[in-house]
Order: sequence, then C-alpha cells, then structure tokens
Amino acid sequence: MKTSDVYRIGVVTLSDKGSQGQRVDESGPVVQGMLANVGEVTHTIILPDDIESILSILIEWSDQEQLNLIVTTGGTGLTPRDVTPQATLQVIDYEIPGMAEVMRMESLKKTPHAMMSRSVVGVRKQTMIINLPGSPKAARENLDAVMPALPHALAKLAGDPSDCA
Repeated sequence: MKTSDVYRIGVVTLSDKGSQGQRVDESGPVVQGMLANVGEVTHTIILPDDIESILSILIEWSDQEQLNLIVTTGGTGLTPRDVTPQATLQVIDYEIPGMAEVMRMESLKKTPHAMMSRSVVGVRKQTMIINLPGSPKAARENLDAVMPALPHALAKLAGDPSDCA
C-alpha cells in the first residue's frame, strides 16, 4: 500500500437496545476515535445481536465495500444473544489468534472476567475483522493492546512485500 493510500475502516456496534434507540452507543465512538490514526472510518452501524445481521454486514463490508478493517464492539460475552464471535468465525478465512490472545492477556491484568471474553480476530479476503467487548472501557483497553501491530498487519494484508524483520 502506498503511503498516500488510506485504510478504510468500518465500526459495527452490536447492541439490541442500541439498535432500537434505547441506549446510547458509547463504544462505537471510542473505537472510531482510536482508529483515526490508523485510517479513515468510512462505515459505521449499530445492529442488534442477531447472527444473520452480523454475517450480512461483515460479508458486505469485506466483499463489496472492500474495507481494510472492520472492528466490532459488543456481543463477545456468554449470554445467549452474544453471537459476534460465532458470526465472525463463519465469515473469516483464517484467524489471527495472537491478537485475540494479547487482548485477553492485557485485560486479565485488570479483571479476572477477561477470561470469559470470546473475541475473535481474523481475515476475510483482505479485510481484518477484530471483535471487541461492548463496554467503552474494555473496548478501549482491548484495542490499545493490538494497536502497536495493527498498521503493520494491515500493510501486509494490503500486499506490502517487504520483509517483517
């Protein structure tokens, strides 16, 4: 990717109440602000915790819109409505387990509940998909954990042929 190119990013907030206007989305704007130094957030949406809706937007934004990065926030816990990881696993070509592991590892320094996170990071075609927790604090902490590697990872997905050494 040339330095003049900008990574195109989508942010998906998963919240039944948020999608119905019963709750203000706080995590989406936090994530958008953090990603401003990585690229341009060109797509945002608030969806219910519905697997078909999540599958549809991940496929559309990867395949038709050809975004470089999609970050989801919400739906990574243990309730029956937390289906973001299941949807992500259905659409990705392969996982990037180290990124999900480092998010959990860093979160465990703050709360033992982090071990219950089911966040997934993976790639569909040339789009990286990162699942973040739904709380603004946890979303910020998890995204902070992977930010140092994110520009390099996106460059590699975009076809950067340089060595990683």
